[in-house]
Amino acid sequence: MVLRSAFEIPKATLERLTYYQRVLEEFLIIGRKTIMSKELADLLGLTAAIVRRDLSYLGSFGTRGTGYAVDVLDNQIRRILGKNTIWPVVIIGAGNLGSALAQAPGFTSDLNQVVGIYDIDQPKIGRRLGSVSVKHLRELKNDLKDTPWNYIAVIATPKEAAQDVATMLTEMGVISILNFAPINLSVPKGVMVRNVDLSTELSILAYHVKRYKDQALNALKNV
Repeated sequence: MVLRSAFEIPKATLERLTYYQRVLEEFLIIGRKTIMSKELADLLGLTAAIVRRDLSYLGSFGTRGTGYAVDVLDNQIRRILGKNTIWPVVIIGAGNLGSALAQAPGFTSDLNQVVGIYDIDQPKIGRRLGSVSVKHLRELKNDLKDTPWNYIAVIATPKEAAQDVATMLTEMGVISILNFAPINLSVPKGVMVRNVDLSTELSILAYHVKRYKDQALNALKNV
């Protein structure tokens, strides 16, 4: 069986693979041996066709009539997502957000380990955050010089500094960036950027609350 590189798999499929893996982990805990594509689809609000298409990127190992072996499928997804390895994470920006991330128990997991946090604000240098101490940003290049492509970089800087930081990271050889700054970054081809725009997500949730509230008020008017 030949597994495709994660770079060959569409981003939407990669995101869904993480959801599948969470379900599979729960099934492993309760001792379930197999799962059908339709069952996995129903649990996640998808169609069986989408699930089968997504899993086809991993190879052909499902069995008609019995579905997929939970342990095999879980292992294949973990392999394609790199979850069999602990990936080092560096955080750029030791402000409120960066500090919170460095100390959040859920941010360092069986997949990621925060190995450094960097800033240019001198009063922050040397401050202990979780398992690491804040270093000056100028030290980052030397810390990553051997295998920069092996690190996941988190940008937690103000919006105005984010693009400069992203350019610096890509010039060093970093290819994976998680961006918390509310700006679309310009990066070379081959660099993966995932954006986490908290204000946008809150706006979407606020819209959902407002829509629900408006529907409830309209229903009361019609009573």
